[in-house]
Amino acid sequence: MGSGKSSVGRILAQKTARYFLDADALIESATNMKIADIFANGGEALFRAYERDLAAWLARSVSSAVISTGGGMIVSCGNLRAIGEIIYLKCDFETIAKRLKGEAEREKRPLAASIETLRDRFLQREAVYESNADRVIDANQSLGTVLEAIG
Repeated sequence: MGSGKSSVGRILAQKTARYFLDADALIESATNMKIADIFANGGEALFRAYERDLAAWLARSVSSAVISTGGGMIVSCGNLRAIGEIIYLKCDFETIAKRLKGEAEREKRPLAASIETLRDRFLQREAVYESNADRVIDANQSLGTVLEAIG
């Protein structure tokens, strides 16, 4: 959350003539609900079930695309290598908090409702991201620098 996955993904897809898919947008489209509404109506467990279904579909049905997964997808779905290469856009917590500081931005992200919740998620997930990534890119830098590092 807040690492730049969607921004980097869109540009990378355009530069490499691939489709760009955003996991959260796909879930919203399939369920006809906003992520915040899924959390409000069915909780995190329901959202994670949707993520697992999406991961299975992506592995079966999609190739040669740039996919921005949700921040917890690697945790809830396990190994995503069946879908493709995993690039971890690594940010320090201060950078993420700064990017998500606006209330409107946090309203769209139920797991970022408070800075404490956001920090807890960050600390819980960091090692999982590191251990599952094929490549780790320093995403504390500018968008252009991140894209250059990806190649």
